[in-house]
Amino acid sequence: AAMAGFVRELERREGPALRLEQRVAGGVGCVVWDAALVLAKFLETGACPLARRHVLELGAGTGAVGIMAATLGANVTVTDLEELQELLMVNIENNKHLVTGSVRAKVLKWGEDVTEFQPPPDYILMADCIYYEESLEPLLKTLKDLTGPDTCVLCCYEQRTMGKNPEIERKYFELLQRDFELEKIPLDRHDEEYRSEDIHIMNIHRKQTVGP
Repeated sequence: AAMAGFVRELERREGPALRLEQRVAGGVGCVVWDAALVLAKFLETGACPLARRHVLELGAGTGAVGIMAATLGANVTVTDLEELQELLMVNIENNKHLVTGSVRAKVLKWGEDVTEFQPPPDYILMADCIYYEESLEPLLKTLKDLTGPDTCVLCCYEQRTMGKNPEIERKYFELLQRDFELEKIPLDRHDEEYRSEDIHIMNIHRKQTVGP
């Protein structure tokens, strides 16, 4: 019989591993994707100072990336759709003894009002959020609404060559470049073990508006 959930352990550089419950049924949000592992482990390299920073994770799924940030001292809000809140709560509960900042889960539907998430966070984390064409516009709207001039967006994604994926990816970055500056983080700055030629981390900032 299929199990309802299974636990994925994510080793940390210091201290016990994160224990992340996943769900077999229920769509894409319910397993820890490779891009989430790569981004979570990149945070551990210390490239971005997270202690006491405000961090928001979009499309958090299991919460792996956001919870890792919270173990590094960040004050994190992990967000996803209503149907993933229960899984997020379970994972927050399972790992709360490792958290040195804080972490809470909230519903955030891309494209909708983000007033309750203001002021803009220091960091926005996204792992593998680009695979549906219809979600690109709402996602970009949410990113624009959430980011301040100093917000750093870390977007990690696995390059997929199947079907419409390359086209969707191209469109996403095209749209993103209207309002944001993009910089790719070189592979040699990723975690030495959790890295892959196909998985990219982008450092994204709002374009600075010039003039009146």
